[in-house]
Amino acid sequence: MKPENQNFFERVYEVARLIPYGRVTSYGAIAKYLGAARSARMVGWAMNSSGKHEDVHAHRVVNKKGLLTGKHHFQGTNLMQQLLESEGVEVVDNQIQNLEKYLWDPSEELL
Repeated sequence: MKPENQNFFERVYEVARLIPYGRVTSYGAIAKYLGAARSARMVGWAMNSSGKHEDVHAHRVVNKKGLLTGKHHFQGTNLMQQLLESEGVEVVDNQIQNLEKYLWDPSEELL
């Protein structure tokens, strides 16, 4: 991995560690907060590689529509959904219901 990507991934992990219990954010919201608004996919790659960091809350990062697009990177068939539901987040058909209720935007919350 290129050093600049590694640095970006670490910055993504720093933000993901701050997502509050029972809240979610999107790949794009993290990218925008980091000043790389068009890098949502790169945030996704970082989340895919976050398994070695137990304190990175990857299950709390979803796509902009609230879809659990990263669920296949979790062990078990529904672990991502189970983790979110254990925090009180309502998920139906791999999509967070009432997304605006749970959405945490680092650009607004981390001033």
